[in-house]
Amino acid sequence: MIEKPRPSKKEMINAYKLKQFKVGVYQIRNTRNNKIFVEGSVNLEAIWNRNQVQLKFGNHQNEALQKDWNEFGSDHFVFEIISEIQQTEGELKDYGKEVKQLEAMFIEELQPYDEKGYHRKKAK
Repeated sequence: MIEKPRPSKKEMINAYKLKQFKVGVYQIRNTRNNKIFVEGSVNLEAIWNRNQVQLKFGNHQNEALQKDWNEFGSDHFVFEIISEIQQTEGELKDYGKEVKQLEAMFIEELQPYDEKGYHRKKAK
C-alpha cells in the first residue's frame, strides 16, 4: 500500500484559506415573542455554534438575548440565514467588509429594536 505524503503546514494553511464557508447575514429568532438578533459572519456554520455555546454558558454579548434564552430555553430559538454572499471558487477574498455592509442593510430594513428585537439603537 502506497501512502500519500502528509501535506506541509504551509499547504494546509493555503488549503484552509481556499476553503469556502457560507458567508452572509443570519438571525436568531425567538419563536415565543418573534424578537430577532441580526448579525453577519464570514462563517455561518461556525457562528451558530459559537452563539449556542455562549448562550448555553450564559456569556453571550447581547444581554437581552441571553435573558430570554435563559427564560424560554434553547428550544424556542431558531437560527436562520437571511442572505448569503455568493463566492467565486478559488478566489482569495476577505468578505468581512461586504458582510458588515449587508448586516447594516438588514438591520436598517428589519429594525430589530425594542419589541421587535435584541438590538439597541445607537445614540446619534
